[in-house]
Amino acid sequence: MHVSDKTEQTVDWMAMLAPYRKPVAWKSGFQLASTAFLLALFWAAAVLSLRVGYWLTLIIAVPAALMVVRLFMLQHDCGHGAFFRSQKMNNLVGGVLGVITLVPYAYWRRTHAMHHATSGNLDVRGLGDIDTLTVREYLSRPKFKRILYRLYRNPAVLLLIGPTWQFILKHRLPLDTPRGWTREMIGVQLTNLGLVGVIAVMWWTLGIKQFLMVQLPITLLAGSIGVYLFYVQHQYEETYWRYREAWNYFASGLEGASHLTMPKILQWCTASIGLHHIHHIASRIPNYHLQAAFDNHPELQQVTKLSLWKSVTTLRLTLWDEDAKQLVGFKELRRIRDRIAAELEHGASIMATKPDAVPNSWR
Repeated sequence: MHVSDKTEQTVDWMAMLAPYRKPVAWKSGFQLASTAFLLALFWAAAVLSLRVGYWLTLIIAVPAALMVVRLFMLQHDCGHGAFFRSQKMNNLVGGVLGVITLVPYAYWRRTHAMHHATSGNLDVRGLGDIDTLTVREYLSRPKFKRILYRLYRNPAVLLLIGPTWQFILKHRLPLDTPRGWTREMIGVQLTNLGLVGVIAVMWWTLGIKQFLMVQLPITLLAGSIGVYLFYVQHQYEETYWRYREAWNYFASGLEGASHLTMPKILQWCTASIGLHHIHHIASRIPNYHLQAAFDNHPELQQVTKLSLWKSVTTLRLTLWDEDAKQLVGFKELRRIRDRIAAELEHGASIMATKPDAVPNSWR
């Protein structure tokens, strides 16, 4: 879906979606309690399964990890002030959930707010995003930095090594935190203190070996699922990237965030985060109202849809082609490099005879 000037002028997105922004206390409470109960149930089953065989523990780790993912999505709603009417309650619940999800709430909330405010803006790339280079930026880098970028964008690194680094190590002491983020750094240390307490109790009651045998696969799997969901909802072929002067908040939400369609059980486990385009243009909508907003407004149904299977194919997309306005893979580089070289050569020949005829983009 391309948001035309006419659409931007005729659709008041905030007014249209305002009725869905009201949290319902009992729904939020039930989501929180039921998900926590299911996680505790699966976790206890995983501990008991150690007596049967570790293969069974690893199987049970799958639904347990999905419950951790769901709790993170509830924490995510808290971070947007969408889960409870009271911001104090959002912050309290979000902070507690941060200990379970290994995501320090205050730090994540601020970086994620930056992601929402600048998603798709080529002039503001950094905290809260998956690093994405344009083709020309990539080609201008020295060979060693191109190799590093290729490694970073490798699916194995993004989905296996990356989550381990992000959730287990980096979030314990985020060194990229800007100066002045005192409250966020205090939140990081409070989360770490809570983790120390949980580990101490588990060490004393269960034993550190048994605890790690159960918790590590749950944490690693939940982290990989979470990173994958975030990745595929922004990194698809016809996503949205523009420089600041051409960037538009609502266009970036509707064109730069996909509708990831999933079976109902997975939609429930992920708290409807697949309706990501709606979330990006109205982040104060609680997860349990997203489907109704989608069903009731045809304007929200004309966006890029990705099935789970199709989403896998997006993992090859690594660079933003500014000319074609689409994400491309490393395999397309030779063709694009030849095209750029031809443009530059053509521009140079025109410049030699008629300088004013050369477009600004070639200079």
